[in-house]
Amino acid sequence: MTPDALLHPRPEGLYCPAGDFHIDPVRPVARALITHGHADHARAGHGAVMATRRTLDVMAIRYGAGFAGSTQVPEGVVEVNGVRVSFHPAGHVLGSAQIRVEKDGVSVVAAGDYKRLADPTAEVFEPVRGTVFITEATFGLPVFRHPNPQAEIGKLLTSLTRFPERAHMVGVYALGKAQRVIRLIRDAGYDAPLYIHGALKKLCDYYEGEGIALGPLLPATSDAEPKDFAGRIVLAPPSAFAAKWGQRFPDPLICFASGWMQVRARARQRGVELPLVISDHCDWGELTDTITELDPEEVWVTHGREEALVRWCALNQRAARPLHLVGYEDEAEE
Repeated sequence: MTPDALLHPRPEGLYCPAGDFHIDPVRPVARALITHGHADHARAGHGAVMATRRTLDVMAIRYGAGFAGSTQVPEGVVEVNGVRVSFHPAGHVLGSAQIRVEKDGVSVVAAGDYKRLADPTAEVFEPVRGTVFITEATFGLPVFRHPNPQAEIGKLLTSLTRFPERAHMVGVYALGKAQRVIRLIRDAGYDAPLYIHGALKKLCDYYEGEGIALGPLLPATSDAEPKDFAGRIVLAPPSAFAAKWGQRFPDPLICFASGWMQVRARARQRGVELPLVISDHCDWGELTDTITELDPEEVWVTHGREEALVRWCALNQRAARPLHLVGYEDEAEE
């Protein structure tokens, strides 16, 4: 069996004919294996879903208990129609996993979205070897070198000291980024209450229930006095800042936590005054280091800057090709 026969792209997503399942399909299918709970990878409406317990929990929180016909948590290596399947931590967000599929001595590791930096709000990335390694390339250009996330949080806290009359509005995605930023703030020694948009509450509560302490979180409710938020940190989905909800805070200082904040034009387009370069994806060096460490026979590159990473592989005598999968966002707003 060749790797292409084991796993190859279809309009629905990556498909394994022998196992008759898809990985992170972008439309409803009979059987789906899901790497993590972000909406561009985890959709409702599949007949059967296999994922980690935490990813299934997140999907139920986001889509309701009936998001799939049936669900299964894999324990160790499981067989799906004769194909050996295992899930391994990806380090992206809580519950995220790489999926390794193997048959007849050929194996493909679909990493999904992953990160290598230590993060107390996500399981540690596990290096998993296979004949083929499928890597994302969200930040797959040499220009992307993510700074120390603690230093980025330091900028936020310094600004809070310098501008105590202003509400510091931090844009964060609801799953993963919100909880990571909160934990970074706490680890920096800030123990005052943080104010959160209602869209963040259920997932923050879930993280707390999973043993990830986030400290005191209060609702940034519309009936509070605007002056109460002066010198406070308010976390919300980025889209909330443009809505009426975000226009009642005192002289708001807009921040946004994203790897894309390294691109100044993106920060300006969003009206971001204090960009915080904090990403839940690998930067260029982490991508290339991971490929070097795993040393697969072939690399397949997907959703992102595919051409640059494929070119790097060629220059380093590594077989590689782009997958050109569609339907996956770079670091999608949810």
